[in-house]
Amino acid sequence: SPERGNPDESPRSGERSYTGLNVLYRDLPLRSWNSPIKLEDCEHHGIDSEAELFLVEGDSAAKSARQVRDPQKQAILPMQGKPLNALKSSRINVLKNPLYSALVDSIGTGWESECIVSQSRYSKIVFLFDPDADGIHCGMLALWFFYRWLRPLLDAEMVFIAQAPILEIQVDGEGSPRYIHDEEEHTRILRELDEQKWPHSKKRYRGLASIGADTLARCCMQPETRNLRLLRARDAEIAIELIQNMRLGK
Repeated sequence: SPERGNPDESPRSGERSYTGLNVLYRDLPLRSWNSPIKLEDCEHHGIDSEAELFLVEGDSAAKSARQVRDPQKQAILPMQGKPLNALKSSRINVLKNPLYSALVDSIGTGWESECIVSQSRYSKIVFLFDPDADGIHCGMLALWFFYRWLRPLLDAEMVFIAQAPILEIQVDGEGSPRYIHDEEEHTRILRELDEQKWPHSKKRYRGLASIGADTLARCCMQPETRNLRLLRARDAEIAIELIQNMRLGK
């Protein structure tokens, strides 16, 4: 499988036995839980249910994701605009933020010191953002939110990013296109094709909305074919160090 860091293959080291005011969403009747307005929920829930919550950049991409999702195990939460920088923001501002409020409500674990991993309504949380500079920035900000306020979910290896392709290359004689995920891979594949003189054409995507529902499903959502990357606390720390070095001119 192209997925890496499956949380079911390792102990949930981030699980904690905090007590507090958490609402045990998965054990409540549906009518007693107020679903976030834009959450397109799935049927199955629970830490071991294989249910997944996709945080999707943009309503258009979220609409495509809804068309191809598994309604039993895949929930969709759209995100509009850039997330708030949760590293710099106060607790009250993070709590009032519509995206983060909906995200915490959807996951159901509580947050900060009250985050109880075992109460998660999903087995995985997956970021699905545009494969461009804005999408990378959104992913970094979302990761920082988990790092600061939902750290136990990162430690439990439950947070992933779907690696959407930036373009496709169709080689004459090959039935399916080759999906390219970064410029380094793009350069390498083109060099190989040119050396072997294989005719080909390519199409660059302009964000998730331009990928098409079938390709979105194949590359980002179907467990058998998608490419997910596990996100860890160290990834957030590396991003913080990178930003600090850029500001210092290093």
